[in-house]
Amino acid sequence: MSFGDPNNPYGQPPPQAPYGAPQQPAQYGYPQPPQPPQPQQAYGAPQQPARYASPQQAAQGHGYPQQPVMPVGPGAYASWGSRFGAFLIDFLVAGLVPVIAVIIALVLEKTLYSGCLMEHECHVAREKVRVPIIIGLLVVAVLWGFAANIFILVKEGKGASPGKKAMKIRLIREDTGRPLGFGLALLRRICHGLDSAACSIGYLWPAWDAKGQTFADKVMRTVVVSTE
Repeated sequence: MSFGDPNNPYGQPPPQAPYGAPQQPAQYGYPQPPQPPQPQQAYGAPQQPARYASPQQAAQGHGYPQQPVMPVGPGAYASWGSRFGAFLIDFLVAGLVPVIAVIIALVLEKTLYSGCLMEHECHVAREKVRVPIIIGLLVVAVLWGFAANIFILVKEGKGASPGKKAMKIRLIREDTGRPLGFGLALLRRICHGLDSAACSIGYLWPAWDAKGQTFADKVMRTVVVSTE
């Protein structure tokens, strides 16, 4: 009658395999040799995509590198209200002084001949004083409007006009995310003629557009995004 391993009835230890030979699976009752440590993945190496990701998970990005999306906070598309607020501020910067100058010039012109009745000397005296003032006011209105619009276009070409900066929004190219530059900003200003057509519906289009774009933005492939 034998005890222990039926293949080794006399209790002799099993013969050792020669060096370099593949190891046999451990038998019952004998300790298993220690396994070599598994190599760890190097730090910073790209992870492999999930092997068993379903098509639905693949479409949602589970197990695969996700595509860049527009964030909710900084970088989100600007609302129509913020864009309208920026427009009002830019209009005040470029148009407030010319409007005031033109109004004063019109008032002076209307009162140029009033109160003098038929006195020629009175008319001549008023013309000598008021006509140069009226001309000066009109020149100021034209120069201010031109210089202010150039200033706004330069700032907008760099990303934010005074109004956009105050409303914390920014104008960028849709494909690169970079500012337009002065030339494209001027061309976009010309394309605003499309927004003015059909009762200025293009200026209202950002209120329901998915990217908040006007017609000029769609033509120039630009977007206005939030900076906060």
